[in-house]
Amino acid sequence: MISGNATLEGTEKFTENSGINNANFKKFANLFLSNVGVGTYLGDADSNTDELVTNAVKQSILSGINVIDTAINYRSQKAERSVGKAITELIEEGKISRDQIFLSSKNGYLTNDADVPLGFWEYVKEEYSQKGVIKEGDVTSGYHCMTIPYLSDQLERSLKNLNLECLDLMYLHNAVEGQIKDVSKEKFLENLKSVFELYEQKRKEGKIKFYGMATWECFRVSSDNPQHLSLEDTVNMAKEVGGENHGFRFIQLPYNMNYDQALLGKTQTIGTDSVSVLEAATRLGIGVFTSVPFMQGRLLQPGVMPEFSDLKPSLRALQFIRSSPGVIAPLVGQKSSEHVSENLEIMKIDPLTENEFLTLVKKLTS
Repeated sequence: MISGNATLEGTEKFTENSGINNANFKKFANLFLSNVGVGTYLGDADSNTDELVTNAVKQSILSGINVIDTAINYRSQKAERSVGKAITELIEEGKISRDQIFLSSKNGYLTNDADVPLGFWEYVKEEYSQKGVIKEGDVTSGYHCMTIPYLSDQLERSLKNLNLECLDLMYLHNAVEGQIKDVSKEKFLENLKSVFELYEQKRKEGKIKFYGMATWECFRVSSDNPQHLSLEDTVNMAKEVGGENHGFRFIQLPYNMNYDQALLGKTQTIGTDSVSVLEAATRLGIGVFTSVPFMQGRLLQPGVMPEFSDLKPSLRALQFIRSSPGVIAPLVGQKSSEHVSENLEIMKIDPLTENEFLTLVKKLTS
């Protein structure tokens, strides 16, 4: 198991060795993080995809990316193992050190193991039910479970899959979205507080450095929506559990030139101010990573996105997202060497300045 976690010194050294302009790294939580990250969501649960993901992660890191995101349910645990293999090989080859790379994963969804020859429910019964990890009533209709025994079990599996002693960031995965149809809001918040208590304990044990919430709807929808969650209230809950030095420092949500609610929708309240979730995150000291930058390729079709800066569609999409105030990095799913090379061309140019970004947004919304 690889020891350590991302550090200020390690990530700063990574930026110096990357050959990438410092403008393409953002300092947050006392770490230097590339303003584009690698996502590992899509793909078949087979050995060919394993190899593609491992190689893409290695190529991305060697090209100046030090943010890698995965989840235990992605490709039924094989995504984590592919990432773990890539990190292990790069460290063994002497090309990186653990303290240079920021690694995040997610738990909460019920998952099987593609490397175990059992059907989904057979695996669930054998690995979770019979071992007392889950009991009747723990799993929602959305295949989601956020009980303490289950999340503890999943963290240990994630660490083993990734070959790590410590994760830089563990997200609770789509918690509101996966729970709220079956659980009252009051009960959900009670359960969420218990999860934060668990994560704070795991921080003390040295198994995670930070925790957060990877979401789809809850921070982007209006307050009258049952799925809505107040970011300010969530941060206050973390403070209540972990004090001012609590570990709740990041959220993840979908954001691109089509899904623009995070930027333009005033769905959050800070004090008496109605603000967007990106502004709320900035004010509250929460870092934001974003998903679906290309909407599984739909944004890359000719004429779908407005043109600017003479960039090809994939680079336009990434430039818009990573230049948005409050965003640390979009997470890009990339497997082929060609796609990695194409997407990482963005690291050869600087993000838009704040004025350039505001001018672009005014042009797009006028």
